[in-house]
Amino acid sequence: MPESKRLKVAFLWHMHQPFYLNPETGKFMMPWVRFHGLKDYLDMPLMAAKYGIKVTFNLVPSLLDQIDMYCRGYTDRHLELTSVPARDLSPGEKKEILESFFSAHHPTMIEPHVRYQQLYRKKENCGKNVDLAVEIFSTAEWRDLQVWANLAWIDPFFREEDPVRELFAKGRDFIEEEKGRLIEFQIGLLKKIIPTYRQLYQDGKINITFTPYYHPILPLLIDTDVAQETTPDISLPRNRFSQPNDARWHVEKSIGKFHSLFGDAPRGMWPSEGSVSEATVRLAAECGIGWIASDEEILYQSLIKSNLDPKKYSPHFAYILSDAPGVKLFFRDHGLSDKIGFVYSGWKADRAVNDFIQNLKALRRALERDLENCLVPIILDGENAWEYFPQDGTEFLSRLYQTLAEHDQIEVVSLDDMSGELQPKSLPALSAGSWINHNFRIWIGHGEDNQAWDLLYEARKALRQYELNHPDADPEKLAAAWSQIYIAEGSDWCWWFGDEHPGPYNDQFDRLYRTHLMSVYKAIGLDIPPGLKIPIHRARLESFVTLPESLITPELDGLLTHYYEWSGAGHYDCIKAGGAMHRVDILIKAIHFAFDRESFYIRLDFQKIFRLVDEAKWRIVIDFKNIGPKEIPISALKEKDYGDFSYSFEDILEVRFGRKALAETGSGKVEFFVLLYSGEKLMEKWPFDEPISLELPERDRELFWQV
Repeated sequence: MPESKRLKVAFLWHMHQPFYLNPETGKFMMPWVRFHGLKDYLDMPLMAAKYGIKVTFNLVPSLLDQIDMYCRGYTDRHLELTSVPARDLSPGEKKEILESFFSAHHPTMIEPHVRYQQLYRKKENCGKNVDLAVEIFSTAEWRDLQVWANLAWIDPFFREEDPVRELFAKGRDFIEEEKGRLIEFQIGLLKKIIPTYRQLYQDGKINITFTPYYHPILPLLIDTDVAQETTPDISLPRNRFSQPNDARWHVEKSIGKFHSLFGDAPRGMWPSEGSVSEATVRLAAECGIGWIASDEEILYQSLIKSNLDPKKYSPHFAYILSDAPGVKLFFRDHGLSDKIGFVYSGWKADRAVNDFIQNLKALRRALERDLENCLVPIILDGENAWEYFPQDGTEFLSRLYQTLAEHDQIEVVSLDDMSGELQPKSLPALSAGSWINHNFRIWIGHGEDNQAWDLLYEARKALRQYELNHPDADPEKLAAAWSQIYIAEGSDWCWWFGDEHPGPYNDQFDRLYRTHLMSVYKAIGLDIPPGLKIPIHRARLESFVTLPESLITPELDGLLTHYYEWSGAGHYDCIKAGGAMHRVDILIKAIHFAFDRESFYIRLDFQKIFRLVDEAKWRIVIDFKNIGPKEIPISALKEKDYGDFSYSFEDILEVRFGRKALAETGSGKVEFFVLLYSGEKLMEKWPFDEPISLELPERDRELFWQV
């Protein structure tokens, strides 16, 4: 085969944040648009252009609206707290700062910065005694924290610019004027984002697509009953929500926004969360959209639905739906996309890039006969992954782009261009679903999700009835009310309802969602239904377990080797659990658990008054539900290695199990208790009721979702 035939690869980076503006206060409830604007939205297109890589950036119109609002003077609570002179901070403001100014990935965004790390440790050393932390921080430390909580989010791409360069060099003991210049620099960066995308797009250096305006799940907006297609037994809201005209509004409004910014119409569209249905494709065709994309698992399900053999079809072809032939369908390469999003952050950049290129070369060989009509779509989140990479992924992306730019067997192309060049294969039927588990369970089916849909249904119904009853109503009030409906139709609210994504912000998203719906009633002068004043997100029964947040590989030496050795591990709080049982004589105070791609780890922390090696009678039993108990007889011998089972004890007990020793494939559910015996007498059992339970994901498919 001639070397001139190259494998075509298309990158799509999806840029999105929820709509954080509180309609009552006119301020953003959370700072993530601003932070990702400093860290991801500007450097990404500039880096692609630098290496001549024409990638596609999918921008959500409501995200661009928020960026523009910051440029026009809107603010958020984090920025307000930053702006207060450190000497004038009230005790309440100081508590807010301690709760929110360390909201960054510790290993890559706090630990590398000496001063930020010092402030974090000082706060952590106070434990839950927030009042103590408020008292012991000096004015200089409060000011340094105000600076570092913003400075750490500045992308490395801009750290040689003033005043950022001077602030990084100085490191500490900042003054108010320096903090003020940092705030000005942030707003200056945000002001460059939209003009930069416009210029690079007009110069042909990048490709741009949009998502429906407020990022709704279009198939559910068109008809919530579609959820039953992939999940027949799913529990649906009391009221069927079916508003195809609203879905059309989101698409057409997005097209209008694109035209106003870039002077033409978008050729393609990434539907929110890759969510598709046959009705969604028909809507895209009616609106003049030339292509949309989803996940390869949707293709697999669609082939089964079409009575076609999945083995004879590849996600690396373009497809068309038989009754909407004007829209090309692309399906992301699930494995390669997720490697960038969830795997490579733990690898050295050169190893990660080499692995990616080798995978592409293997695909090139496999697709050799149809190479001219094939495309490998790499589609993933363009912002959240990078904070898990060293230096925000700068080295990885630079190496990747440079390697691709110089490669003679691989060509980076845009999805827009390929939609006109590739000859599509016909797909008789399309399975409804999203890029997450090819269904819609994240957004519908749970009691909280369904309640949210019902509240939306009632608010929209009330607004529509008001319109019919008041034909002479103030158009501005109606427009304001409809705007709140469209915002509430976004996907982000139900993302945080239910059990799938518990986190520190669920209550805030709940409050903001209900505020949008309350604003509908306020805009048209109607009483707010009592149900809207009751939280949707239910407070869970107190849980003493937190699940792992990242892959870790601790050193088995029986010591906390460094402060962040177990950062990101899961945790069971025996002290808190014992307090719930009114128990005070607790010897094991905490259980930590984590995994990497080869092993599963457990760490036990003990009360300082207790030394296991004092008496040979003490023994630990880790009782796994599937493989049975593993006994650890503690004695003067502090280390044992049995291959797939090893441990070490000094100040703490650290235990390692090979993943395949726990499950034949190395993946699946792991459930265990920890028991402490004195001789034959059981002294403690943790947990006391149900085992600690977690899923070991398939190797290289470890997903840790975040905002």
